[in-house]
Amino acid sequence: MPMSRRALAAAVVALVLPLSACGSGGDDGGSTDASGKVEGDITFQTWNLRANFKSYFDGLVADFEKKYPGTHVKWIDQPAEGYADKLSADAAAGTLPDVVNVSPDLVAPLAKAGLALDLDKSAGKYRSEYLDGAWAGHQVPGMSGTYAFPWYLNTGPLFYDKALFDKAGLDAAKPPKTYDELFADALQMARKSDGKVATLANVPTIEDFGRYGVTLMNKQGTAFAFNDAKGVELLTRYKELYDAKALDPQALTATPESSGRKFLTGAVAMNPGSALDLDNFKKNAPSLYKNIGITDQITSTGHVNMYVMGVMVNSRTKHTPAAVAFAHFVTDAQNQMSFAKKVAIFPSTAGSLDDPYFTEQDGTDETRVRVAAAKSLKSAVNYTPVLFSEQMKTALRNEVAKALQGKESPKKALDNAVGAADRLLQQD
Repeated sequence: MPMSRRALAAAVVALVLPLSACGSGGDDGGSTDASGKVEGDITFQTWNLRANFKSYFDGLVADFEKKYPGTHVKWIDQPAEGYADKLSADAAAGTLPDVVNVSPDLVAPLAKAGLALDLDKSAGKYRSEYLDGAWAGHQVPGMSGTYAFPWYLNTGPLFYDKALFDKAGLDAAKPPKTYDELFADALQMARKSDGKVATLANVPTIEDFGRYGVTLMNKQGTAFAFNDAKGVELLTRYKELYDAKALDPQALTATPESSGRKFLTGAVAMNPGSALDLDNFKKNAPSLYKNIGITDQITSTGHVNMYVMGVMVNSRTKHTPAAVAFAHFVTDAQNQMSFAKKVAIFPSTAGSLDDPYFTEQDGTDETRVRVAAAKSLKSAVNYTPVLFSEQMKTALRNEVAKALQGKESPKKALDNAVGAADRLLQQD
């Protein structure tokens, strides 16, 4: 749920209208002072959650109104399709709700337009309640401040086929953790299998460059930088994998579904996944299921990638204390834990991932994956730059494909990808 919705959210970078003169809450705007009495009527907008979680949110609103008798919260939910367009239209019309469910790439244009409240200034007292990486997830390059409370997180561990590792003479009890280890194991796997078994089925994405330690963007947020020497090094090493068939030949056009099928049939040794995949393996590939290993995402920085969803406060709200109090209430430790037990997501609050629900095994596939993911999330970061749009991702993927096929050098390909991304950035 969170990952697919997050992908949709990236479209907002190209969709949000010029917003410098927009806002809701009246011509006089709102106040950044959240220290006053918590009272008044506010609106809270979520993103495609009513169908499955109506009772949860009804209870959440009721609990808040009971805690603060002078408040009334109107909950509205928007469908997934067209959510970015809806935010854009509301921002332009001055009808943006007081409290809004956003992802980092949705909040960026709103923050630039002055419509997202800076929580470092207005709600800094809550900062210590959240994981460092989660709190930083809604910061915008080139701007000081944090523009949404972190809400729920997601990540995914890697599955690997222990039998294929054993057959290649690799230690199945010690899967690769860093890119150096990954590349060495992948080349050995390809040699031992005469090119019949690839270790990976996906080309490098912007998250891979981040986990490799590449500087993705300048600090001012005005230009991308993943074509530096370290970025070129990563793509060069992927080209070596591709030439050795250690990267699946169909990786250039792979989808998550096609990569999953390759893993299912033993043509690929490692693949990201979820508890749903484990259940599929159990039913359709029992021999694979028997040999499944679970490990963290590959990273050379010591930090895996996280996907983060947030709750933004409209800077033009007429009831700043109530809006900030409610956004914090939605994302506090107790309510995040309650929500996490209803859907396969993870809380962003400090200490929550130490709960037995995220640390103790009970023999089920769902718990195996949940425990593995929760462990890695404690120090995870959101590597995807909040200003990196879907169009930019497409440009990077196209240039990576040219480099892997030998049509361009890795340096030329990344120069082209950065150039395209910078041009798109200037258009926003």
